[in-house]
Amino acid sequence: MRYRILQICGPTASGKSAIAEALAEALNGEIISVDSTQIYRELDIGSAKPEPALRARIAHHLIDILEPEQSYSAAQFCADARSAIASIQARGKLPILVGGTMLYFRTLMRGLSDLPASDPAIRSMLQQRLEQHGLHALHARLRQIDPPAAERIHSNDTQRILRALEVFEITGKPMSTLQQRAASLASAAPDDCLHIGLLPLDRGELHSRIAARFEHMLALGLVDEVRRLRQRPGLSAEHPSMRSVGYRQCWQHLDGAISFSELREQGIAATRQLAKRQITWLRSDPGLWLIDPMQEDATAMIAERLRGAILPTIAACCD
Repeated sequence: MRYRILQICGPTASGKSAIAEALAEALNGEIISVDSTQIYRELDIGSAKPEPALRARIAHHLIDILEPEQSYSAAQFCADARSAIASIQARGKLPILVGGTMLYFRTLMRGLSDLPASDPAIRSMLQQRLEQHGLHALHARLRQIDPPAAERIHSNDTQRILRALEVFEITGKPMSTLQQRAASLASAAPDDCLHIGLLPLDRGELHSRIAARFEHMLALGLVDEVRRLRQRPGLSAEHPSMRSVGYRQCWQHLDGAISFSELREQGIAATRQLAKRQITWLRSDPGLWLIDPMQEDATAMIAERLRGAILPTIAACCD
């Protein structure tokens, strides 16, 4: 097998970035971020965005491409990622897709679902239900009509809960059913892509890393970062950027809704929940080569497999 694309996905704090950076240097690669938070400008600390010095040494794509008030879709990511892949390959380099936004990975590799466009009238009706009955009632409704979607979508994810309910109201069919049908019809993932899933076997160690990482973000000034973002007149807690893990809890703290201690506890707990969902996605994808990133030779194992299995145009750059 000759590979021209490398994909590295895994839960937060599993060491994806460090492995991708080492491989990019060893194999003459450039990194494409698959992260729904790093796309936003000024969201630096809470997204664990790579430092400018590193980005100057290794080219990174799809970072800082949107303002925090803007929205972004899986379809937009696919278009941007494919453009970046083509550009990197045209330079004879190896595209390395790395991140933890599993929906982006799955959409890029398996195709977009044939879902209906948003209907303003139905969305307004659902918004009224949200205001009258609350988000947990809407998530309970989703569990009734589309259990797989409810299992996949977190009970606090307002945007995705509303979208799943909207799709059902428009089509009369569960969104998960439509997505499965689209996946079965989509073209297979490229044969020249090596799909790697980083699956930590020591869950306790992963949880320790998550706690240490969030503590480090707080020490770096995450709360001050959110305080500056709150000064943007068009930005609110309801924007997708501010619903990201860490940013949501900081916003609540600055609103006076939770203490700093609660911010810390809830931020770590939310990050652990995110990691759990990411691991569930990994386990459900049979096409991934699963590697424990906490073993010392994880990077060397990947590099060795790639070094003898990349196309000549890339291999020549690595000699």
